[in-house]
Order: sequence, then C-alpha cells, then structure tokens
Amino acid sequence: MDCTVWRSRNREYTYVFLRSDFPFEELPASLREAFGQPEPVIDLVLSPERQLANEDINVVMHNLEAQGFHLQLPPREDPSGWLDIKPTARTLL
Repeated sequence: MDCTVWRSRNREYTYVFLRSDFPFEELPASLREAFGQPEPVIDLVLSPERQLANEDINVVMHNLEAQGFHLQLPPREDPSGWLDIKPTARTLL
C-alpha cells in the first residue's frame, strides 16, 4: 500500500499518513485546520512485514484502507528524553 507521510507545522511530532489516492483536502475540516499547512516527509510502501518507528503497521494499514488516512499524535511520554516533549493543553480535534 502506497502512502505519503505529512508533518504538521502547527504541532510538533504530529503526522498524518495519507493513502496515495487520498487528497489532504478530503481530511475532516477540523483535522485540516488543527494540522495546518502540511509538510511532506516521505513516501512509503507499506506491508505487514514493514516496521514503523512509533506506530503499529497493522493499525496504520487498517486506517488507510478504512478511511484513507492515519493520524499519528505525539507520544504522551518520552522516557528517553530525546524528543524533549513539552506539556500542552491543546488538542487536535
């Protein structure tokens, strides 16, 4: 399954995976507004054998098949400290 990963300019560590035939403009309006102007990250070919860094490949593929997109939100915790995630009260939806 082909998809493109887009990064949010409005919210750190927030990405949306879009099936290759699913335009960004077809995302729910509230999500598009909160996400802001998308920035392309990478084009991927997904398969059950592929591993993703922060998401379950089966969940991503299911969401792409069912709704055309998969939203990856920032992790709630970062025990490693690598991401330097700051607490926020903002929600996307």
